[in-house]
Amino acid sequence: MPEACRLCDSGVKMAKEQGACERPFFQGDPWETKISKVFLHSVLTVSPSPPPVQMCCDCCVLGLMMASRGSSCELPGLSLGTQCGFTAQTCCGKNTTGEIKPVAKGGEMGLRLQILLYLVKSSSSSCVSLLFSDSNCSQLCVGNGTCACHDGYQLRQDGVNCEDVNECLTGSHNCVIGQGCINTEGSFRCQRETSCGTGYELKDDNACQDIDECSLGTHNCGPDFLCTNTVGSFRCHPKERCSDGYIQDAIGSCIDINECVAYTTPCPHGQTCINTVGSYTCRRNTVTCGRGYHLTEDGTRCEDVDECRAGNVCGDHGCVNLMGSYRCECRIGFIFNSITRLCEDINECRHYPGRLCAHKCENTEGSYTCSCTTGFKLSHDGRNCEDVNECDANPCSQECANVYGSYQCYCRRGYQLSDIDGMTCEDIDECALPTGGHVCSYRCSNAPGSFYCTCPPTGYTIAHNGRTCQDIDECAAGTHNCSVSESCFNTQGGFRCLSFICPPNYRSRQDASVSLRCVKDCQHGNVGCSFDPTQLITHTALSLPTFREFSGPEDIVFLRTVAAANPAPPPGATDVFFKILAADDQFSFDVQKRSDQGMIMGVVQQVKPIIGPRDLVLEVAMDYVISGLVSRRNIVVIHVFISDFWF
Repeated sequence: MPEACRLCDSGVKMAKEQGACERPFFQGDPWETKISKVFLHSVLTVSPSPPPVQMCCDCCVLGLMMASRGSSCELPGLSLGTQCGFTAQTCCGKNTTGEIKPVAKGGEMGLRLQILLYLVKSSSSSCVSLLFSDSNCSQLCVGNGTCACHDGYQLRQDGVNCEDVNECLTGSHNCVIGQGCINTEGSFRCQRETSCGTGYELKDDNACQDIDECSLGTHNCGPDFLCTNTVGSFRCHPKERCSDGYIQDAIGSCIDINECVAYTTPCPHGQTCINTVGSYTCRRNTVTCGRGYHLTEDGTRCEDVDECRAGNVCGDHGCVNLMGSYRCECRIGFIFNSITRLCEDINECRHYPGRLCAHKCENTEGSYTCSCTTGFKLSHDGRNCEDVNECDANPCSQECANVYGSYQCYCRRGYQLSDIDGMTCEDIDECALPTGGHVCSYRCSNAPGSFYCTCPPTGYTIAHNGRTCQDIDECAAGTHNCSVSESCFNTQGGFRCLSFICPPNYRSRQDASVSLRCVKDCQHGNVGCSFDPTQLITHTALSLPTFREFSGPEDIVFLRTVAAANPAPPPGATDVFFKILAADDQFSFDVQKRSDQGMIMGVVQQVKPIIGPRDLVLEVAMDYVISGLVSRRNIVVIHVFISDFWF
């Protein structure tokens, strides 16, 4: 290719790819503005003759601009020369062989001026004026100063500049399913989203093209194989072909074919296949029949023997012939033994434990029977057990309670079950029980199924609870025999007729709290009486039971005073001392000094058990002492009546 043609092709390529021939005007202007600025710049700077690259680029840009305007590609009125005219018409989209006016010698300098004048002449005044103003249309001028944009662009709000349209966001692209949309300046392109798969590669037009692994050398065929490309893959074909009876392995070697395995029936019926190297042979079989079969008349095969027709092999059971054998159809309750070839009894109780009978299972010949344990009877289904109500037969002497599987005898109150048979009720001798002594206060008498308590014949009556002996108050009931001059004092189990007389120099004073209170009353001139400190003599009676079990001292009488209790009495204070002056049983009683509610009190105690009946008298002195001297003495005479019993 001549050097001039190569340079002209470079200029055409520059015009088509860049849209301008000068770097300052490559981007952002429409064709008319771009060309006009370029050509005006060249005229004003009076540059030397353009080189072939720039000339061909200018002429191609002119043709592209005319094509974008929809103008004629003939370019009337221009003398562009042969090469420039041909280039302009080619870029405009028309291949022409018409005559093109030659350029005058030395006229290369006027080429751009002619194009500029042509644009001025063929364009509207408004658009041309934009070439020399500060507000130029960025792409197209459609007349009257109105700007427009090329496809893939949209006019901004300023009415002059154009901005790219993102067809991927507006949905104005034509990408199909499986392709992704990628926005470009003034346009978009579709790109395949999924890979083409093994054996294919993606082309620039998003089409999948087969990879020829054989030509690229990416196959894995061995040295003894030839690679053959297929769509999406390749095949390896052996270079050497094997003889009959052989097959090629993975590395190209010929190995023997085992026809006995590879073929379904290589040999006729009655013959056995034997493999050989590269071939095989057939050998006639020697037929040997197993148990349950016999040889056919032609001696080529074995057929089944029908044992059921051969004889009575199953006895009275049914017989079923099988291939090479037979089976006995046993009756219900029997099972066929494949070893002995006999029907044997099924032990249902052992085979199905706990599932046939509710209680006990007993095997029988060909069947089984169910039974129940004591206290149950067999239900109508012959398998389950029902409880027997033993109480219907009255096995107990008194009361019977049926329980599940048994029964229980029980007795009424006052009776207990016999330890011998567990059914007979025997009377309970409550009086003989270990607690019998405490059942009744006095005497316990046993009765059938019960007991009753009695009391001493006189002085007591049975209480409402039927066990306790309650004292009879003869004094209150008026059943005593005391005289008018005597006072009746009730005791436990009896009464006493009391008659107390005050000694000389004392007079009686009525006091309901005691039997008799004697107050000192000296005769005039009785000096001995006046100096006697005893001011008061009191008689009181007390009834006590017999304490056979005595655990400790018992308080029986409380002697209260009006003297203040003080552990350390101050000088001149009154203190009281108690002592037993006389007693029928001196060692059975004691007196103690205590404090009660801030006052001195004397307490008479029984310190030993006393077995009745017994009447005792003890005198207790209460000495009021001031500064070590007895200023006054009171004597309490206590009449104690001990009964026969503890109650």
